[in-house]
Amino acid sequence: MKVIFGSDASLERKLAKIITNPAEQADWSKIEHAIRGMEHKIVVINAKNGRNVEVARSAIAVIQSEDRMSSVRLITGEMYLLNKRLKYVEEEMDPAEFLKINNQTIINTRYIQEFFSTEHARVEVILQDGSSYFVSRHYMKSFRGKRS
Repeated sequence: MKVIFGSDASLERKLAKIITNPAEQADWSKIEHAIRGMEHKIVVINAKNGRNVEVARSAIAVIQSEDRMSSVRLITGEMYLLNKRLKYVEEEMDPAEFLKINNQTIINTRYIQEFFSTEHARVEVILQDGSSYFVSRHYMKSFRGKRS
């Protein structure tokens, strides 16, 4: 199969449009599977044994600041370390999926189960695993823009 790349400014970011001959329609699921299989991964440190582990970014629920490192919690509850400060992690993560909600926390927006207002103009976010985090006033505007 020959592949031709092009661009279309009318498409939104992070959207790919694939056009094939109608005879190739039976292979669409294979093509989609191949593209999704190339998901970005990051290398984290297993604190129990010091070994490096590759994890898919989509499996990350929360990233929190830990001094000069960051802790990474997967949606399964597994905890890892990342040898980067939170501000550098934020630059590498896809803003369409990950959102900084306070000075210490970045969450994966896919795993937000619910959120509601609390006292002192803050919002509490509940993730699918039941954990809760607060959106500080400083990050409220970006949170509202993401959720609307």
